[in-house]
Amino acid sequence: MDEHDHKGVISKARKQLADVFEESEQSVYIYLDDVNKACNERFASLLGYGSPKEWASVKENFPEAFVSPKHRRALVSAYQDAITSLVGSTISVNWKKKKGGEVATTTILVPVVVDGHRMALHFISPS
Repeated sequence: MDEHDHKGVISKARKQLADVFEESEQSVYIYLDDVNKACNERFASLLGYGSPKEWASVKENFPEAFVSPKHRRALVSAYQDAITSLVGSTISVNWKKKKGGEVATTTILVPVVVDGHRMALHFISPS
């Protein structure tokens, strides 16, 4: 599977979930890998990014870029459970803001499969 295929999968998932991304009262993002992810305006704004596109353009290691060190293990573990066992979960995550600081949240991970690719849809609410 090459990078172009992953980009297409995220694009397709984003289109299929357009109502969720645009109408949910929660912050939402979907994650396939560090490069292939998409979020809604609420999540980008929550973390201090100007747009979902700006947030998605961050290509560094996802947990290091966006998650407080004390919550990285929990998020990675919940993501692994979602993609390997198709198990949803609810965890506490402190997200790193673009210009410093953190925001405490409750994060719900839901497994999603698009064209055979397992990924996780995340719903985030400030705690």
